[in-house]
Amino acid sequence: MPRSRGIKATVQQVARLAIGAGRCQKPRAILPDLPESAFVTAADPAAMRPRRFTAQGPLTGRIRVPGDKSISHRSIMLGALAVGRTRVTGLLEGEDVLSTAAAMRAMGASIERLPTGEWVIDGVGVGALLQPRTALDMGNSGTSTRLLMGLVASHPITATFIGDASLSKRPMGRVIEPLSQMGADFTAAPGGKLPLTLRGLSPAVPITYRLPVASAQVKSAILLAGLNTPGTTTVIEPVPTRDHSERMLRGFGADLTVESAPDGTRTIHLAGEADLKPQTIEVPGDPSSAAFFVVAALIVPGSDLVIENVGLNPTRAALFDVLRAMGGSIEEQNVRDVGGEPVADLRVRASTLTGIAVDPAVVPSMVDEFPVLFVAAALASGRTVTTGLEELRVKESDRIAVMRTALELAGATVTETEDGLIIHGTGGDPLPGTPDASAVATHLDHRIAMSMAVAGLASRAGVEVDDTRPIATSFPIFESLLASATGMA
Repeated sequence: MPRSRGIKATVQQVARLAIGAGRCQKPRAILPDLPESAFVTAADPAAMRPRRFTAQGPLTGRIRVPGDKSISHRSIMLGALAVGRTRVTGLLEGEDVLSTAAAMRAMGASIERLPTGEWVIDGVGVGALLQPRTALDMGNSGTSTRLLMGLVASHPITATFIGDASLSKRPMGRVIEPLSQMGADFTAAPGGKLPLTLRGLSPAVPITYRLPVASAQVKSAILLAGLNTPGTTTVIEPVPTRDHSERMLRGFGADLTVESAPDGTRTIHLAGEADLKPQTIEVPGDPSSAAFFVVAALIVPGSDLVIENVGLNPTRAALFDVLRAMGGSIEEQNVRDVGGEPVADLRVRASTLTGIAVDPAVVPSMVDEFPVLFVAAALASGRTVTTGLEELRVKESDRIAVMRTALELAGATVTETEDGLIIHGTGGDPLPGTPDASAVATHLDHRIAMSMAVAGLASRAGVEVDDTRPIATSFPIFESLLASATGMA
């Protein structure tokens, strides 16, 4: 039996959740365990691709990281909902973004990559998504899953979402709750996880929803559902999160307003039944991808590296401020605006770092960058304390526990707390590295793999990573770019 049909058949065997427009029921744990073979998994020992990352000397020259993943996802989704042709240059061609493109094709959009590298998207219009014929395979992409759930929720179609073993462990309850209030109906695996079937409602019910926890993905899912919902959909976030959705929705012509309160609360209003206009988009370099090279250049002696075209959206760039507070030399050059997003080239030079207590208020603006910050802290002088990182426990892996184990294996001194790590740095001395017979377990998490690759560059014996394949989900040219920056290409 084909994979998607097998999972779909299993999903259809479970009881249906009845969810009223004005209330929400949590998904019941009624889906039987599926066999491991039902999922694509990178954990197959025969297929894993281990690599030992070792010191290669300073990082120098100029490099350019791929396009921003968050903007790339939204470019495809909003282009697919516009009437006419959207053109995108600089799109991140990682597996996560390609999962989004495949899903939008399955729901009627025409999406093509030209030989020049430009992507063209011929949209179907808001409200005109088609019923997908098969399950939507999200691979490893939580962003694809949560945002597409929002799109489907206010359309009169049914979609089944499946993913790899890592994604299938990630809870979707935070998105299920508000979308249920809008009228969508869900059947999910135990704990609100994939595989998950969503039955959209049109017309959906506009809601006012206060996020219980700051989350750009939940906010974006609600706003995307609001596009095809009559009336005004409102999201209230307690602290600012990534605002790519708001910027891009406005750019595509949606009627969206934002009110900011003195205490940092943001209230976002979106008028439904939107008429989106096609756009020409230049995607800036992803700051989350640049982060690995920024930290590498800071901790490897003699490094002097320029990373070109890095997006510096203030809701995304807190890592660079934290690293500067630790003593890092990160200079912004050629500052400019590209498509409504601030962009600059970053010149990064090897620096003596000092541990600090990281303000938990910055977590929403650098939540994905903490794994590589932990590496910087491991090479700093003194103690670095991080708190308020509960969200990291429900990412592609439990990034708090996994990074503690990984750094300890490489010789760092780390204490795990309920909501973060305390790291005692080496004072600039190289980490010992992982023993010959030991490898860091990445748990299918691309950011763990790349963070520990960076740690290997500042180690005596190198750091063995058990599987480099998950890196392709967000940064397929990471290894080749690393070789270029260290002169090993």
